[in-house]
Parts: sequence; structure tokens; C-alpha cells
Amino acid sequence: MDVCNLGQEIEVPKNFTIKGVLELLMANTEEIKGKKLISLGIGDPTAHSCFRTSSAAQEAVVDALRSNKFNGYAPTAGLPQTRMAIAEYLSRDLPYDLLPEDVYVTSGCTQAIEIALSILSRPGANILLPRPGFPVYGLCSAFRNLEARYFDLLPDNQWEVDLTTVGHLADHNTVAMVIINPGNPCGNVYSYQHLKEIAETAKRLGIVVISDEVYGHLAFGNNPFVPMGVFGSIAPVITLGSLSKRWLVPGWRLGWLVTTDPDGTLKSPKFVERLKKYCDICGGSATFIQAAVPAILEEKQDVFFRKTINILKQTSDTCYRKMKEINCITCPHKPEWSMAYMVKLNISMLKDISDDIDFCFKLAKEESVIILPGLAVGLKNWLRIIFAVEPSCLEEALERVKSFCQRHSR
Repeated sequence: MDVCNLGQEIEVPKNFTIKGVLELLMANTEEIKGKKLISLGIGDPTAHSCFRTSSAAQEAVVDALRSNKFNGYAPTAGLPQTRMAIAEYLSRDLPYDLLPEDVYVTSGCTQAIEIALSILSRPGANILLPRPGFPVYGLCSAFRNLEARYFDLLPDNQWEVDLTTVGHLADHNTVAMVIINPGNPCGNVYSYQHLKEIAETAKRLGIVVISDEVYGHLAFGNNPFVPMGVFGSIAPVITLGSLSKRWLVPGWRLGWLVTTDPDGTLKSPKFVERLKKYCDICGGSATFIQAAVPAILEEKQDVFFRKTINILKQTSDTCYRKMKEINCITCPHKPEWSMAYMVKLNISMLKDISDDIDFCFKLAKEESVIILPGLAVGLKNWLRIIFAVEPSCLEEALERVKSFCQRHSR
């Protein structure tokens, strides 16, 4: 099929990845004189010069590499000093101290997702996933023969989990529920009270909470970030995270899986042995990157963090303001966290646009702007917009979106 002539015929295949959809969109763009391609589709801020990691992080990696001590294999669960540093870093926000044995170093958060789902899978099991959400969870579930059951996030209620639906979806074969906090793709953060309700629901259902906190501490709204591990004494929690977003280094592929479970449910010999064996199979992050982690996490970097937060606040404000100028787009709430948020597309106000897929492909072709259709993250006729973009590029891209919508308005 010729992707350059898809138009309204385009159909995103089932179980497509975000990158797969974005590649199709990129293939559908045309060179337009005076209009450079601007992507608001992929969450890699390093494409823009205003998002650069700290010099302290760079120096830590260089020092580790030049030492010639970290060119060999690391233990499959991670270097001991790396596990210790991550445990101490995460313990700062918890009412108890994590141990190095609670931490498993992974090749990015994506591998942490794969490990978490793999060790929980068993014949006939199912897992509860958020909609909208990060589609890798659904893909990993399919590969592990875990039945994915989707619960809704409520846009009119700050994208909170519909806990009533969770209760109806779960049964004796349910092994876990996944939450993403701060929210990707929704740009929200859950309150202390809502997280406690999630933990109490998980306890009642007898399941584990997998908490994806890869955007942890990227805060520019009113609500503080509360890690799910705070409620580990209510229900067992597997926390997933990485250096990628807060330190702006997604290409370093340094992530972690942490069992935040002071009551010991996830410390049973059988569970730990299964976890260790899976780490033996898949390996982890580059050894010299692991070796740099203690220096990276110990270094006070308030100025660096504040700069990143200030830029994200500025670009999120711009995104929210510009989106509200477009009649066919509705913004449920202002983004307060992460680097992305969701807006609703009113198809009835547009001519010759059939759905969010059609909207995004025609936008790419006519305006050289890439936006991810909501269907790719589970919501038809919504759009996911990345605002971790150079401010001037973001302004220009959103002006083009506005012109596109005006041109196609009924």
C-alpha cells in the first residue's frame, strides 16, 4: 500500500507501536517550501537544543568509561553500587528504606515493563491496563500470553482511574493492574488520596500494582508527585523508572524495576528466584552507564532540574493556550506533569476528515507537522501532543495546526 496516498483509507494495524505509527506519518509528509518538519509525536526531548542533560551527568559517565574498570559484564541484576544508589534515591520519598536487593537495573524502562509482565504471567492470567496508556504494555502482554483488560481513565476527573470498572474487570486470574503516574499520555498526576484508593482496591482484589513512574518529579502543576511505593504496606507495588526523562538521557537506556513491598509479599523465594532468572536471560544496561549512576543520583542538580521544569511549564502553557484557540479541539484540563497530554478532536466540526487517523495523516501531508492519533494510545478521535519541544518550534507547529483546522472547518 502506498502510504503517500492513504488519505481516508489509512488504518493503523492492531498492536502497532507508537514508533510504527510515527514512521507511517513521517512517510506521508511532503517537502513544503518554507516549512520544516516539526514533530509533536515522540517523547524524546533531546531532539531540541533547549533540553540537554547536566554536565555532572556527562562527567560521571566519562569518568566511569575512562577508569577502564567497567568494560566487562555487570551482574545481571545490576552493579551493587548502582542498586544501592537507586534504592537510596527512591527511599527519599518513601516512609521506609529500600534495600539494594529490592532493585533490579534494566535496559531502560521498556525492559523493566517486559520483565514485570513476564514474571507475573502464567497460563490463563490477565492484567488490567489503563486506557489511554502506553501501548508497550499491551504488546508485552500479548507476547507473554497475558490477557489485557482495559480500564478507563476519566478525562473529566483529572484522568483518574475508574476504580468501579477495575473491580468489574478483575477476577481470580488477574495478576496486576498498571498505573502510569505522572500520566503518559495524559499529562496528569494522581493525588495522594486517589493513589491510596488504588492501593486499597488492589488489596481487595489480591493483585499487584505496577507503577510506571518514568516521569517522576517532572512537576510544574499544583499537585505534588507521590510515588505509589508509599502505599506498599497496603498492596504490593512494583515500581518502574529510569534516568531517561528527568535527566534527559533516553538513549542511555538506564532503567530500574523495584519491589516496594515492606510486608514482603514480593520477597518470597519463588518470586525472587523467578525475577533473578529472567534478569539472567535478558541482561541489563551498559556497565559503564550503571557505574555512573551513583554520582548522577548523589549530585545536587537543583538548577538543572529547575531549568527543565521551567521550560516544560512554558511549553505546556503555550500548548494549552494555542489548543483552546482551535474550535474543533477540546482540552479536558491543563497539563501539569510529564511531556505530553491528550486533547479531544470534534470530527463533526471538520469536513473531509473521517477520524483522528485521517486528521493526523492529512496534517502531516499538508503542514509537515506530526501529531500522534489518539487511537494509537487507546482513544479514538483524540490526539496526543508532545510539548517537550523548542518553544519557537512549538508555536509554529501549533499555528500550522490551527490553519489546518480552519481550512478543513465546516
